[in-house]
Amino acid sequence: MIAPETFNHIENIKKRAGHLWRFLDCDQKQREIQAMEAEMGAPSFWDNNERAQKHIGKLNGLKKSVLPVVAFQKKVDDVGVMVELIEAASAGERESYEQELEDQVSAMGNELDQLEIASFLTGQFDKNNAIFSIQAGAGGTESNDWADMLFRMYNRWAERRGFQVELQDVQVGDQAGISKATVLIKGENAYGYAKAERGVHRLVRISPFDSNKRRHTSFCAIDVVAEITEEIEIEIPEAEIRVDVYRSSGKGGQGVNTTDSAVRLTHIPSGIVVVCQNERSQIKNRATALNVLKSRLYEKKQDEQRAEMDKFYGEKGEIGWGSQIRSYVLQPYQMVKDLRTGVSTSDTQGVLDGDLDRFVNAWLRAGCPRHRNKDIQMEE
Repeated sequence: MIAPETFNHIENIKKRAGHLWRFLDCDQKQREIQAMEAEMGAPSFWDNNERAQKHIGKLNGLKKSVLPVVAFQKKVDDVGVMVELIEAASAGERESYEQELEDQVSAMGNELDQLEIASFLTGQFDKNNAIFSIQAGAGGTESNDWADMLFRMYNRWAERRGFQVELQDVQVGDQAGISKATVLIKGENAYGYAKAERGVHRLVRISPFDSNKRRHTSFCAIDVVAEITEEIEIEIPEAEIRVDVYRSSGKGGQGVNTTDSAVRLTHIPSGIVVVCQNERSQIKNRATALNVLKSRLYEKKQDEQRAEMDKFYGEKGEIGWGSQIRSYVLQPYQMVKDLRTGVSTSDTQGVLDGDLDRFVNAWLRAGCPRHRNKDIQMEE
């Protein structure tokens, strides 16, 4: 006899998979895929190479969004067949089959979680790379050390997700840690996931820099913008940019600081400053910095158009009390809590080692129109 909890789990998975199938309109998209593949067989398909490449890009995008869900639906059908086999099996065979079913259903639940989260990433730039910045707040050494802890945490989170991280700029603190760092996170949907971390992060702990072992509170701001591709044209007149060059320093700079290779670009009308010093070549650093500047200007423009209080640029308001999105408490108790979604955990070390998906996924679920506007039950 199949355990009631296993049977309920199967029914829940079937329901959620059905909602996901309809939300993504998989029937229609499968027909589109078939039609587009048929077009590629036409003798004139490659007559216009640019059009052919766009066609292939769109086709690949459709396949990425649909085929994993199609494959999952096949697993759902297979589970239905397995249930029928168990019900028809003898008592001696049933126990091993039931264990296999439980293992399969558990794995499918985790897979469906990931498929649902991926389906939420429908923004214009969600698939792009992310330009990720950490800025220490007021507090000197304490905040600089907290910024360094966040720098390590996000590097580990990116590695867990299979993303690549390229350091673009880092400014070392006066006594410890860093005051600011910017990295490029590269990978499929990097911006879609990383944008969940945008805001102020608060740390409470016994300070390792305080000889009296008092409890201190530190703040850092995280800024995330999408890397703008060539599809988006941003023109910046040369007269609006001030260029400064100097010798590289800090983490990653020791090997390139014999020449003036670091580049700082200041956009005069907006006051936005971008620094890049990770390459030996001043030309490469300038090109990278210009790309970051374009991305930040585009994000600023989008924020102004959205005109929403929860989407803002630059300093994210005051980097201090009342503005944080997440609190990391190490003393007098162990707790990390996201103030937007209410998700919390006592595994503070795991979080600081990059286990952030519970917070990212909860934020994406809370902001998804499908989850917000329809009565859909999803297991966390």
